[in-house]
Amino acid sequence: MFFRDFMEYHQDRFEDYSLMLYKEDLLIALLPANRANDLVFSHQGLSYGGLLLTSDSKFSDVLECFKVLLEHLKSHDVTVLKLKRLPRIYEQSLCDDIDYLLFKTKAQLDRRDIAMVIDVNNRINGLSSNRKRNLKKAKSHPIEIREVVQFDAFFNELLLPNLQQRYNTLPTHTVEEITVLQSRFPKHIKQFNAYFEEQLIAGVTVFSSQTVAHAQYISTINTHSHLGGLDAIFDYLINVAFKDKRYVSFGISNENNGEQINQGLLSWKESFGAHAVAHDFYSISTENYKMLEEVMI
Repeated sequence: MFFRDFMEYHQDRFEDYSLMLYKEDLLIALLPANRANDLVFSHQGLSYGGLLLTSDSKFSDVLECFKVLLEHLKSHDVTVLKLKRLPRIYEQSLCDDIDYLLFKTKAQLDRRDIAMVIDVNNRINGLSSNRKRNLKKAKSHPIEIREVVQFDAFFNELLLPNLQQRYNTLPTHTVEEITVLQSRFPKHIKQFNAYFEEQLIAGVTVFSSQTVAHAQYISTINTHSHLGGLDAIFDYLINVAFKDKRYVSFGISNENNGEQINQGLLSWKESFGAHAVAHDFYSISTENYKMLEEVMI
């Protein structure tokens, strides 16, 4: 349901080519995808993707799914599958089956982003001294953290002006789009704002899964950054709102198609105790399905 509605939401931007794989009458895997000429992509309207499998999948089933998938694409004039790997923090159990099959099909690593992530259960580095000072300041002021259902104020007063001024860019979603998505997935998309004397000074939009609370959008008023609004929000997210999640993700700091890293942004995320987690993008020639025919001996 989650992926289907997201893909319907992006149907005006991409030619959907999502596939479902069955073993007899049982659905055992699916590939959220879109097509462009002779290329099929892990759906470009989704942050993460890859071949999604049932939790009880055996290696032999994964092998067969991957082979049949590539063979099917080849027979439908698709030359290359552009596959995004699901970052391991989103996996609910150990499963490197796909990594082995990427090796066997001579997949080419096209891009590697790094997301900055806090492992809540194993925090090697805690808050930096600067973050501790800011959090102390936040607690000394009457700053209030609220979960709200309206995105207008955060987007229009903080996020849009900051993105346009600093990076001359726009967020992936418009305020109308994020409002629609939140109405469809109220348990998975939440907005947290920080207020000082009833003035909005900072906000974070969170997308959550079973294991991860991901900060999709982060922004603050520069003139009020000394109040520690963002520090207060993340303290609340980690220790209260999402204390049952294994990971808190600050997202990527990459630019120029993954080739470079915004040092200031990376350092800021590291100051919360976050560490890098890879997000890989591969190209697989569909004719290489033949390389999977004699894996088992």
